[in-house]
Amino acid sequence: MPYKLSASLKAHSSDVRAVVSPTNDLVLSASRDTTAICWNRTPEFPTFSQKAVLRAGSRYINAITYLLPSPDAPEGYAVTGGQDTVINVFALGNTKGDPSFSLIGHTENVCALHATADGTIISGSWDRTAKVWKGFQLAYDLVGHQQSVWAVLAIDGRQFLTGSADNTIKLWNQHKNVRTYPGHTQAVRGLALITDIGFASCSNDSEIRIWTMEGDLIYTLSGHTSFVYSISVLPNGDIISGGEDRSVRIWHDGECAQIIVHPAISVWTVSTMPNGDIVTGCSDGIVRVFSTAEERWAPAGELKAYEDEVANQALPAQQIGDVKRSDLPGLEALTQPGTKPGEVKMVKNGENVEAHQWDSATASWQKIGDVVDAVGSGRKQLYQGREYDYVFDVDVQEGVPPLKLPYNASENPYGAAQRFLEANELPLSYLDEVVKFIEKNTAGVNIGSGNTQFVDPYTGASRYQAQPTSSAVRGTEYMDPFTGASRYRAPSSVPTAPPPPVTTTAADPWTGASRYSGAGLAPGPPQPVGTPGSIKKVIPVRTTLSFRQANVSAMQAKLYQFDEVLRNEISTSSFSMYPQELNLIDEAFQYLSQAVSHPLDPPSIKLTPNHIDAIIQLLERWPSSPRFPLLDLSRLVLAFCPSAYAEPALRARLFAALFAGAEWRDPWAIPLPKHRETNVLFLLRALANVFQDSTAVGDGVWVKELLDALGEAPYAVLTKPLRVALATILFNISCVGLRERLPDDLRSLHTALILQILQTERVDSESAYRALVALGNIAFAAKEQKRPLDASQSAIAREALAALPATFAEDRIRDVAREIAALL
Repeated sequence: MPYKLSASLKAHSSDVRAVVSPTNDLVLSASRDTTAICWNRTPEFPTFSQKAVLRAGSRYINAITYLLPSPDAPEGYAVTGGQDTVINVFALGNTKGDPSFSLIGHTENVCALHATADGTIISGSWDRTAKVWKGFQLAYDLVGHQQSVWAVLAIDGRQFLTGSADNTIKLWNQHKNVRTYPGHTQAVRGLALITDIGFASCSNDSEIRIWTMEGDLIYTLSGHTSFVYSISVLPNGDIISGGEDRSVRIWHDGECAQIIVHPAISVWTVSTMPNGDIVTGCSDGIVRVFSTAEERWAPAGELKAYEDEVANQALPAQQIGDVKRSDLPGLEALTQPGTKPGEVKMVKNGENVEAHQWDSATASWQKIGDVVDAVGSGRKQLYQGREYDYVFDVDVQEGVPPLKLPYNASENPYGAAQRFLEANELPLSYLDEVVKFIEKNTAGVNIGSGNTQFVDPYTGASRYQAQPTSSAVRGTEYMDPFTGASRYRAPSSVPTAPPPPVTTTAADPWTGASRYSGAGLAPGPPQPVGTPGSIKKVIPVRTTLSFRQANVSAMQAKLYQFDEVLRNEISTSSFSMYPQELNLIDEAFQYLSQAVSHPLDPPSIKLTPNHIDAIIQLLERWPSSPRFPLLDLSRLVLAFCPSAYAEPALRARLFAALFAGAEWRDPWAIPLPKHRETNVLFLLRALANVFQDSTAVGDGVWVKELLDALGEAPYAVLTKPLRVALATILFNISCVGLRERLPDDLRSLHTALILQILQTERVDSESAYRALVALGNIAFAAKEQKRPLDASQSAIAREALAALPATFAEDRIRDVAREIAALL
């Protein structure tokens, strides 16, 4: 009989990274949602249900194993490990849910656990060691791997196997390494004991290898198309494997006997029960049980719903192989049987391309998804006179015709979703659901390098246009431009529109949309409304702008993801975070999470120069491409904790590391590589955050050095978002110049950079407007402090002011230029 779904256990809210099923009625699961769950069933209640939720901290749990019952724990123990580096041992009958024991010794993420019948525990960690625990005390340190230890297996109380990201497997007798098994070409992710033969291993190289204990490779199982994360062995000796290709595979006598496709991106973990049932844990947060026993199969309706869920998955063409739609056969091709398990056949079903996989266990073709970007003459679709890569039908209400959702692979899915909702007068609360629909049905689209959009730097799953923060229209909400995960209302401090000619109350000089007290704003004397030629005074503008919006959790997750990647490659492992650095970065994110979410409440911790030094060390050490979360972290630290980097020498080191991290002094080319453009954007936004309403420049030497560096970049190379950020730096410094007298050489350099933008900018009115207001502040301060600009700069300024209204036909630019000309 083939394996079919028996149960879906739903309670986790994030990826299930580990499962273990020691009995037919007990399943333990561990998740990135920071919990482990004990599931059980009884004769009275034959379906699995939650018995206990185990919590020991606020970090990911990545590994779990089981200890047999003892007098102190008649129901046995669950043992968990994760990012907090602690191994927690829970007595399953303990109603309080607190750990009975906590094993401390690892210095980094615990990613693998296994236990023997006598209670011996072996653990593997990113700290490159495995540790053996007896009686809940450390017995042996297994030191020898060059990279993280991803897989562990206790053969008995004295012999152990470990698999590592250094591509090797090692056999240990107590603490001594007695044999090394080379062969895998990428990280070893799982190990399983095979009675009377030896053991099996699986790897990121997509292969499963069967070994004797003496080191002989018996055979290799090939079939997975991506990383193989986990393996287990059935009571009859068959091998079970799960991986990144969405599948669980059952291997019998060296051949793939069945493939169970999952409606998820990754099958992270597999386990087997004594009765032969299979348990899986996936990236969709669901634990599933599969069985060959018909009496344990799920009801027919649930089986059909699961098959439909699998069939409705969108498959990227590159996962299946590009295909020309016009060359494909129709559904009649499915009448011919497949030649081997896992064979994939693509067929046309009307306008759709479907992927079907041969299931030898049922001798039938199983639909595994729709291919969403098959190549062919019909790829572009017309909608309202425009061509799109996709035009989806979206059902929003029973009995109502579906709505059309047009989408191009090169655009931001959040922008397309917002356009769709507004066009159909649907609530913006549907935004995230529409985006998920777009991303699911366009998964894997390969965008050419010639487009103008970034990949989301945090998730990599969606794309965004690097818009200047000024793009907000009054009353419109925008998503976080870097993660798309949360939304914010564009703050009133963003310059977007000309101020309205209102004179009785000070209006926001940037948007004209909201009013606030005139604190810091010095408008000219009121003029009667409607007076010919009357202009509301805008200059000076005393309040600085900042780039403070952030999804801190997404930033943190991306930084840790990159660190894990660096750690798991031999060539880059030395770049990864040291334990002390990791602790300091953790504290920085904790501080920022509180500061961003509760700006009026001081965070419970304080950042110190040690935190800044950790950021500097990483900026100096990390490769260029994954550096952007560090630069973005710096952006927030500079905004929210200026006291941490106030010491001049530390500030100079930090600025030097930021410029180097963005490759500022490398040769410039058009267009900039996307990773470099992202890094430069965060650099400039970070520097804008340095100059706040309380900033003082003192002798100005450090500011002059900063401006000297900024002047090195050819303006023509900078994209619009970079230009807006640069103009914001210059504007913020002009606000400082209203509060204190800038040294002459600093003021001259500052003015020169502003005039360069006003003379050069011909495309982006927002950059020109910010530079224009900065010039207005300089002119106002010069008049107020009775020290006019030198004659040459005054002449250049007048020439630029005269030319700007012709270049940018906007009232705000014309009116402010006229106001500044009067000051000069």
